[in-house]
Parts: sequence; C-alpha cells; structure tokens
Amino acid sequence: MPALFVTGTGTDIGKTYVSCALIRALKARGAAVDAFKPVVSGFDPRDAAGSDPARLAAALGDPGAVLRIAPRRYRAPLAPNIAARLEGQVLALDDMVIDAVARAAELRDGLLLVEGAGGVMSPLTDGETNLDMITALGAPVLLVAGSYLGTISHVLTALVALRAAEAEIAAVVMSESLDAPDLDQTAGALAPLLGGAPLFLAPRSEAWDAAALADHLLARSRTP
Repeated sequence: MPALFVTGTGTDIGKTYVSCALIRALKARGAAVDAFKPVVSGFDPRDAAGSDPARLAAALGDPGAVLRIAPRRYRAPLAPNIAARLEGQVLALDDMVIDAVARAAELRDGLLLVEGAGGVMSPLTDGETNLDMITALGAPVLLVAGSYLGTISHVLTALVALRAAEAEIAAVVMSESLDAPDLDQTAGALAPLLGGAPLFLAPRSEAWDAAALADHLLARSRTP
C-alpha cells in the first residue's frame, strides 16, 4: 500500500509541521503525494484556514482540498470519539481504513500521508486507537516527537508499542519544541536507543527543508 502513517508521541508536537515540510520536499522531487486526515477534532468552520487540514492543503498547492483531506471534522477540541459523539455521530475504524485504502489506490505510484489524531495510543473510536489503524492499514510509520525534557522516554515508549504490533518504523523525526533543551544534544542522547530507526531533526528557527527525509523515504520505496 503506497501510504505512510504519520503519528506522534503525543498531541501538538509537530505532526502537521513535519507532514507539510515532507509534502513540499516530495513535490520538489517530482513525486506524487497526497494527504489524508481520517478524523480531526477542534475544527472551527469559521476559521478553517488555520486548521491542520488547511495547512496540508496549502502544502499540496490545493487550498480547496480541505474537505477531501479531512472528511470527518468535529468542533470540540477533544478526543475524536468524544467530539463526534457530541455531534450525534459514532466513529468506526473500518470506515476510516476503507477511506484511506481508497485514497491510496487513487495515487497508484504516489505516496499518501495518513496523519493520525494525537499520539500512537490516542483513541480514534470508542474502542480503538491510532495503533489499531496503523495495524489495520499495514502502513509504515513516521513517528514525530518533540524535543522537550522527557521526550526520550515518550519516544521509546511509543516505539515499544509500535514494535509490539509489528509496525514498520520508516523514521523518527524530532520536531523542535519551544523552550526545550538543545535539539542536537537531545537527539544525540536518543539516537543510540532507537534500535536502528533513522532519526531526522526538524528545527523551528527557520522553515525546515525535509529534503533528507524525503530522499530517505523515496529510497525505501524503491527497495524491493
């Protein structure tokens, strides 16, 4: 399946920042790429331009693609299953998986970035998490982490859960957190503990060029 599941060690640590940079880098290399966010909460229709789906659409060069990228949008800034219930709906994992598979099939030789909501173990439905969707899709994982104090434990815990589910780890990206310890220093402490998973750094001081990450993922896709 030509898909990559973008998940995180938690909420608001830079998944969309990383996804947008990766989209731009892939497009610069002539690669076909698209984005899909199975469900998004905290979505205000009056300020759709500031939403994660809108940022993904802008990176794709298709500002009108918000509704296509995120077909399930809920207002409350809560876990998706709770936000959906407040609007009289119940989320089903099978529906989200089917949609993701169909979107990936449309791309054929391209890559679909499937961006989860929250962290690896954040709930999507009343009984299932992002990890369950990763397992159902069988897609490799791009794990995004912050650089805050404590992130090393969070990354390693997420990797334990992913590997226990036999998920393939495509890469780990450390997205720089505000008012955090030195990014390079934290990455240097983390790298030896990753069990071979490649680590990329996404600084915030200037627009991050995800060229190295894009090249890595393209090379993986060409490997039999």
